[in-house]
Amino acid sequence: MRSLAESLGVRPTKQRGQNFVIDPNTVRRIVRAADLSETGETVLEVGPGLGSLTLALLAEGHRVTAVEIDPVLAEALPGTIAKYAPNQADRLTVVEADAMNVLPAQIGTPEACVANLPYNVAVPVLLHLLAISPSLRHGLVMVQSEVADRLAAPPGSRTYGVPSAKAAWYADVRRAGPIGRNVFWPAPNVDSGLVAFERREPPATAATREEVFAVIEAAFSQRRKTLRSALSRWMPDRDRLDAVLGAAGIDPKLRGEMLGITEFARIAGAASEGH
Repeated sequence: MRSLAESLGVRPTKQRGQNFVIDPNTVRRIVRAADLSETGETVLEVGPGLGSLTLALLAEGHRVTAVEIDPVLAEALPGTIAKYAPNQADRLTVVEADAMNVLPAQIGTPEACVANLPYNVAVPVLLHLLAISPSLRHGLVMVQSEVADRLAAPPGSRTYGVPSAKAAWYADVRRAGPIGRNVFWPAPNVDSGLVAFERREPPATAATREEVFAVIEAAFSQRRKTLRSALSRWMPDRDRLDAVLGAAGIDPKLRGEMLGITEFARIAGAASEGH
């Protein structure tokens, strides 16, 4: 990986959150932990970089759609695969795009997401992909350890917040193990962790996803305040807010961190129904 980067004149940049995995045992471990079908799946990989995880996925018989923002790396990846895994090159599709804005038509219908996500944008990228690609049934992503904690946190825990609640709209999320710093080049200054997700249907509600997310954001905008206080910016009419919370069966004295995605959906649904 280092010699390949040198030949391409590539140096990892903090701006793009580039920390390349250079340990072969780690990429094999990630592929195993992703629990992909033995018959092969179409896997979405974000930020393939120099291609270490891409090679490991292809070696197990999967098809890979790799989204890469760096034009030099995007252009070089097919050649890397052709050199090191020539019999697998036809199962790779490279999309040069920003994963924050990538469109459904660009990525097709992937069944799984396995990726070392850029740490500075990991949460919005994951939420965007889940929103635009309903075919994504499951996945395993590597993120900063603290982000992994937040994504997988249950209601009532210290790390539970907006990322936890929004991710729960789409899927069941869990921690899937730690990753050491020395498997990266350059080694990051933070610990890393794996997060696994399994898609499920969102809670039934009359509200749209955007309306539910607006309630979540308002509830955590003033984390230590009660729902009646925190949601006042979302719904300034206190009498109507009390009616909405009452219709949703939610105690207005609770704080947002005590509510799960089902409760947030009930609040947004009650508002949508005109309570």
